[in-house]
Amino acid sequence: MLSALDSALRIFRGALLGVAAVLTAVCLADWLVRTRRVNAFGPVARFLRSYVDPLIRPVERRVVRAGGLPSSAPWWALALAVLGGILIMTVIEFVRAQAAFLMLALDRGPGGLVRVLVGWAVSVLQLAIIVRVLVSWLSAPPGRWYVRWSFKLSEPLLRPLRQIIPTVGTMDLTPIIAWFVLGLLRDTLLSLT
Repeated sequence: MLSALDSALRIFRGALLGVAAVLTAVCLADWLVRTRRVNAFGPVARFLRSYVDPLIRPVERRVVRAGGLPSSAPWWALALAVLGGILIMTVIEFVRAQAAFLMLALDRGPGGLVRVLVGWAVSVLQLAIIVRVLVSWLSAPPGRWYVRWSFKLSEPLLRPLRQIIPTVGTMDLTPIIAWFVLGLLRDTLLSLT
């Protein structure tokens, strides 16, 4: 099963690379038209205005609102597409790695299943801590739906640590300490099984 998934991943990675190459050519052409380096009334420009610009328009609006130039919108759209592709590949590779870990653990019997559950639980808690720290840097409100889960999962870990560990200036060290404590706890529990 894993070899079939690996083959599919290689094909998907090649397809994403091909799509990125095509998007690069399209964005370059759109940028050339927008900056008047190519005839703005030619067939290429008409094609781009008809089919590509409607797709780039939401990105262009955000770029202009942020104070950027409309001519840079194709490059921002390309960057978003590439980042989206990287994110998709990362998620797929993560799922593949977790499937391999689960299959290996199931071969080891009940102790292997305990190892999987402990590893996944600690990974989710560590992810919650990372999200919480990133959200604090970005000043996002903690009540938003995409952030709330990280606060609900990490607060029971961080609250007792805050009562013991003082802040250093304005820096709260409890997320870092909680991260390492979770890693030590995972390693300890996994060595016992």
